[in-house]
Order: sequence, then C-alpha cells, then structure tokens
Amino acid sequence: MLNRRDLLTGAGPLAAAGWLGLSALVAEAQDGPKPVGEPAPYVLPPLPYPYEALEPTIDAATMKLHHDLHHASYVKGLNAALEKLAEARKGGDYAAVKALSREVAFHGSGHLLHCCFWTNMTPAKTEAKGALKAMLERDFGSLDAFKAQFGNAAKQVEGSGWGILAFEPLSRRLLVLEAEKHQNLSVWGVHPLLVLDVWEHAYYLKYNNRRPEYVDAFWSVVNWDDVAARLDAATA
Repeated sequence: MLNRRDLLTGAGPLAAAGWLGLSALVAEAQDGPKPVGEPAPYVLPPLPYPYEALEPTIDAATMKLHHDLHHASYVKGLNAALEKLAEARKGGDYAAVKALSREVAFHGSGHLLHCCFWTNMTPAKTEAKGALKAMLERDFGSLDAFKAQFGNAAKQVEGSGWGILAFEPLSRRLLVLEAEKHQNLSVWGVHPLLVLDVWEHAYYLKYNNRRPEYVDAFWSVVNWDDVAARLDAATA
C-alpha cells in the first residue's frame, strides 16, 4: 500500500499536484513555504509486479510494450519539453511556447495517469471496504452502481483516453470522469484514485477492438487497497 511519501517520490511533482491538489496548498498556507531545491527529472517507475502477473486479464506482451515503450515515451517527452522551455527562457525566445506547453500537458498527464494505473492493479485479491466503500455507496448508491457507471464511461470514451474515479475536494465527493487524450475534459483540482487506460495500446494485442470486454475484465485486477490509500491521502 502506498503512503503519501510514496506517491510524491514515485511520480514526481506533477503527479503530486494531481493526487494532493488543494490539500497541499492548504498545508503550505498553514505551515509556511517549504525550501525549494532543484527539481529532479521525471523517471519511469518500475512495475510493481512482473509483466505476466496480471494474466489472463492483461497479457505480458501488452504490459511490456505499454510500460517500457509507451509510458517511457511520456517521461522522455515531458523532460524534453521542460528542457526546451528552460532554453526558451534563457534565450528570451518564446515562439514555441504554445507547442511546448501542449507537450507538457500531454506527456505530463500521460505520466501521472500511468503511475496511478500500474499501482491501481494487482494480481492479489482485494476488495473495497472501510471509508472507500462507504464513500462509493454514498456518492453512487452502491458499489455495483459505481462499477456500472465507471465501466460505461470507460467504454464510451471517444477515441483514446481514460476512465477515472476522482475525489473532488471542494464538495468532498467522488466523481467518475472521461478524459479524452488524457489532457482534455478534466476537472481542476481533482485527485485521481482509480484510472483505466482505454487507449488502444492498452488492450489491442489481446482484445483487438473489443474494448468493452477489456473494461469488464479490469475489475478482476483492481487494487482496492491502492485506491483506498489514494483516498486517504486526498482527504487527509
């Protein structure tokens, strides 16, 4: 189970902003500003289990391709965009700032969500319980009703994107969101708790164009303990 420190160090400052959001800003306002050091480059976190651990739900070939190539490309693209923006600031040349800002949003969102996605899954059997289950029942009526809404949202994402369960801190409620191309159609300040990648590279080798089958199979590998830990961090 990940704690707050694991979330911060495992996925970098951009991910921390997504997970902790307004809670971090409130804590800083109360405690005063923290010392600022040199930001570290973003890194690709290792998978928390072997490539084949989630079979038959997700095959080893897909996991290797998805993590080692696709996620790695987001990390590389994010670092490259930030380096180019630093060069632009030094030279006072901001002609490419629009394109580079888009690169930060695209690659940064891809990195953040994939860091969440890997730990949202486990080969072990887990179940929703405690505060997480209570909040799911409060905001969706029942666990089954939540699964139905989340599953249908993921199945109906137009093109490529994600199904997301998020904690919204202003009203302190859970929301199911569809994120197209993962930098679009979000709600500012939410904390991703459970995410499902429905870009074709996440399922096509095994499921071909049968996205609904992949979405339905996802529930067999959900790491509810990880989802609960993320909720605890978001509501602390």
